[in-house]
Amino acid sequence: MSLARIISYYRRVKAWVQGSDAHERTLELLGAFLAQQVAIKQYVSSLHDVEFRVYSQWGDDGIIQWIISHLPSIPKRFIEFGVEDYSESNTRFLMVNNNWTGLVMDGSPENIYRLRRRKWFWRYGLTALPCFVTRDNVNSLIADWVANREIGLLHIDVDGNDYWLWDAIRCISPSICIMEYNAVFGSERAVTIPYSADFRRFDAHYSGQYFGASLAALTMLARARGYALIGTNSAGNNAYYVRTDLLNNDLRELGVAEAFTTPNFRDSRDRRRRLDYLSHDQRQSLIRGLPVLDVVSGRTEPF
Repeated sequence: MSLARIISYYRRVKAWVQGSDAHERTLELLGAFLAQQVAIKQYVSSLHDVEFRVYSQWGDDGIIQWIISHLPSIPKRFIEFGVEDYSESNTRFLMVNNNWTGLVMDGSPENIYRLRRRKWFWRYGLTALPCFVTRDNVNSLIADWVANREIGLLHIDVDGNDYWLWDAIRCISPSICIMEYNAVFGSERAVTIPYSADFRRFDAHYSGQYFGASLAALTMLARARGYALIGTNSAGNNAYYVRTDLLNNDLRELGVAEAFTTPNFRDSRDRRRRLDYLSHDQRQSLIRGLPVLDVVSGRTEPF
């Protein structure tokens, strides 16, 4: 059976069991089967080819399973922040399916409270901290948990200071880094929002489109830190970086233009905070003129 047919079957079964008592266990069983299928694939033309979704918002569960199958010796520990209550995240299936341990953080104490009360929380080596992460505290928060251990995967998705947080983390050198990029900033300019410790996406602009950093900016930072861009997901919001000493014939470096994916999702809001379903170009127009920092020149300029 082809991988495409397996994924199609998986989606039908997922829809059928949604809401039933067996929902999570059925999804995890199907996800484990798909993980085995993507693991045997060697070189792929794009990370899109190995996508599937169990607990990730998009197809990132499959991408992660494929990458770790080509890096079998990396440490089985992860860090992810911006997880809300962990119902939907990029590391939960990694924890469940591969028994990785990890640290997750979210700025909402209510989210972490709900996470800790989940019936499965005791089964895994998961540390969940309620904290609003800034570039001043992120390194110490991680260092306290890491305790000089090596990390296999870091995922940053805070819809705001993502670039600045990655730049501030010095205590670890993860094998894999997953960074949310803001495709609204386009594929060419290396820009990020100026740092603000209390940045909140919908306070900065009602549309929610002014946040984070461009793929080019994150990739410049990655190269300076010793990482190579190997692709993005098909949704056009997550970029995958692997430490350069771990690259191999199946994990190859891509340029920004080759890896960039324009998203099809339409998550912008109107002034009453209602979804307005604007296109990618329309969302770009909404934030034209707002200040961005060019990470090459160091100058703040209009987007």
